[in-house]
Amino acid sequence: MIRFLIDSASDYDPKEAESRGIEYVPITVTIGDRAFSDNGELSKDQFYQMIQESEDFPKTAQPSPQEFLDIFERIKEEGDTLICILLSSGLSGTVQSATLAKNMADYEQIYIVDSLTATYAIKVLADYGLKLRDEGKTAEEIVESLENLKSKVKIYAVLDTLENLYRGGRLSKLEAGIGNIAKIKPLITITEEGKIGVKAKSIGKKKAFNDIQKLIASEEIDTSFPIYSLYSLGLENNEIFTENVRKIGIEFTDRLQIGPTIGTHIGEGAYGIVLVCR
Repeated sequence: MIRFLIDSASDYDPKEAESRGIEYVPITVTIGDRAFSDNGELSKDQFYQMIQESEDFPKTAQPSPQEFLDIFERIKEEGDTLICILLSSGLSGTVQSATLAKNMADYEQIYIVDSLTATYAIKVLADYGLKLRDEGKTAEEIVESLENLKSKVKIYAVLDTLENLYRGGRLSKLEAGIGNIAKIKPLITITEEGKIGVKAKSIGKKKAFNDIQKLIASEEIDTSFPIYSLYSLGLENNEIFTENVRKIGIEFTDRLQIGPTIGTHIGEGAYGIVLVCR
């Protein structure tokens, strides 16, 4: 039997993953002296509230090789095949941990796909993999299809605040201060190398809404795949964004909340989209 494994950076709902038979490896999040597994133990709103109230910036830790090995050995014992679709190697060492565990398990029927992306873009890949499996495709065919698809899955998001980038050490206090004064709203993406990239630095909310709408309109979207509207904490910006995008003829499949792994760095008020290009 072909089975799938994802990590919690996919933001895949743990209960949905369980119901679909998907193995789920949580990433650990630490805020001050409190550590928790990103497995639904805390709601996403609770997480954002915690980082707003804490003086300590959250830290995330990739799963250990042992966490993967425990699952790999069970899969090996059961004689199944496992396809792992994991957080981008450009953002985390999760792929490295899984690769080490695969070598330790010494089992050829484990395939590791470096998604080169994050959050619900991984959900798109995992759900497509499940669809191909149910259509009778082999593991090799599924992996090849996922490798072809992953460069076509795009994430675009606008940050409403620079505070989290500053607190996380991605911006200096001066850069964040200037950015906030100028009301800069970065339009970000995940690059082909699987890293965070900046598509635009929009000045003001109105310009940011226009810039992301224009970017989306320039894409040739494959509507046979879901189109997800994303938000972090608070729906106000997302609702304006969603309405603007509908005006150019795009309907969203669902509105989904970004979880701790990416939410740590983007802060409240962020909004965006996951789509697949032709």
